[in-house]
Amino acid sequence: MRELVVLGTASQVPTRTRNHNGYLLRWDGEGLLFDPGEGTQRQMIHAGVAASQITRICLTHVHGDHCYGLPGVLSRMALDKVPHPVHLHYPASGEEVVRALVSVASPGIDLRLHPHGGFAYGGVAHAGPNHRAAEPIAPGLEVRPLNHRIEAYGYRLMEPDGRTFLRERLAAAGITGPDIGRLHREGGLDGVRLEDVSVPRPGQRFAFIMDTAPCEGAEELAEGADLLVTECTFSDDDAELASQFRHLTAGQAGDLAASGGAGTLVLTHFSSRYGDVAPLAEQARSRSAGARVLAAMDLDRIQFPPRRVHPS
Repeated sequence: MRELVVLGTASQVPTRTRNHNGYLLRWDGEGLLFDPGEGTQRQMIHAGVAASQITRICLTHVHGDHCYGLPGVLSRMALDKVPHPVHLHYPASGEEVVRALVSVASPGIDLRLHPHGGFAYGGVAHAGPNHRAAEPIAPGLEVRPLNHRIEAYGYRLMEPDGRTFLRERLAAAGITGPDIGRLHREGGLDGVRLEDVSVPRPGQRFAFIMDTAPCEGAEELAEGADLLVTECTFSDDDAELASQFRHLTAGQAGDLAASGGAGTLVLTHFSSRYGDVAPLAEQARSRSAGARVLAAMDLDRIQFPPRRVHPS
């Protein structure tokens, strides 16, 4: 199952209908919790999300609305005796804050800390002189630097590209049963090539972009995203405020979707000044080049879009 569970959609100030940030991505066997703000533990209960489902926690930065829920979530995981390791990814510059938050959580889980950062470009952890050759921070999981008032990073989860078999071609070639797996592993079988009986299957991509002004890192994260989650703190009418505090307007979020060719754009992290966010969704939609645009509400469950069809 691949699904995004929205736990909170407010920015700095929560409202009666919007909790602080929190997003759980169910991705096959993993559960990635992004930016757990204050109240995330309670929102998990409302959403029917069990603490045992969380395998990784990813912080974009250490402003409170993106991380103050961390101790509660970790404490709940300890209470529930979660048996598996939990990996915590965060900017290295936030080490002091993260360790303080972890220190007040209940002990009892196998928590593994993974600070990242220290690179100018390339989006991978602990980049050295040859940063383009470095490994992602976890299998399929990458980061890119954003442009906020403190060091911040966005995340991207990518499935490897694969192949989709065509039944009629397999039948015509007389390949059935275990021989299909062998053909896939070896690339050929009895004169039949893998490409003769299959077509490319682009791997799915998820991108998560929070507090940032428009920047190259955000554009790279959005590239080819099937599901793009991005902050939408301000209306286009408040572009000066967005620039001052280094946030995105709704239209700029739409621009990201358009430039990256995103399939579905999920807007969130709304300022409390907007009781109705429908106009923000319209602003984003007008500049999204046809991407599906959703203005997230707390406790929404968003299914991953169907796989894209390869142009060939």
